[in-house]
Amino acid sequence: MAGLRERKKQRTHDTISAAAIALFLDRGYDAVSVADVADAAEVSKPTLFKYFPTKEDLVLHRIADHQGEAARVVRERRPGESPLAALRRHFLDGLDRRDPVTGLNDHERVLAYHRMVFSTPSLAARVASFAEADEVALAEALGGGLTARVAAGAIVAAQRILARDNWQRLIDGQPAEEVHPEAVAAADRAYDLLESGLGHHYPGDLAEG
Repeated sequence: MAGLRERKKQRTHDTISAAAIALFLDRGYDAVSVADVADAAEVSKPTLFKYFPTKEDLVLHRIADHQGEAARVVRERRPGESPLAALRRHFLDGLDRRDPVTGLNDHERVLAYHRMVFSTPSLAARVASFAEADEVALAEALGGGLTARVAAGAIVAAQRILARDNWQRLIDGQPAEEVHPEAVAAADRAYDLLESGLGHHYPGDLAEG
């Protein structure tokens, strides 16, 4: 029974999410109310708020689902693999999969979603807070302390810059297939810079396994 309840909860969550994203992309974030989403999903507002406490959460849960990902990659890295090598591998795998988090996904609705997030101040501010939380989690995974915090800040910033550059190329009209080699080269260059800048100063073998 517990499994059935969880599946029903997940279906309700997914139904509300799909209705919200569709309405926001079709009408614009500010033009859609929470009541509109509840009506479209055929649930009550109290039910909606059980799954999504704020209007921003209706949009940003897709990004929030990736919170702590860098820290997880470091904690679960392969035996003998350095943190930076694991993070580089994970980002490059994401490019190959066209993971939207890497900015390299040119599906029309994905591009529209990112455009909405970055052009809406309240949403962009929440995304920035996610990045701060990711820095804290990554620093802890790297062992804590000032050097780990500086390293985590540099890594999270580099990943954000890479993703935004990829997204901008797609917005400018380049197809993902064409951008992919440039994105891989840029990621390798960024991680080379991180290794050269952090590898000799980090006591926890950040750059060397």
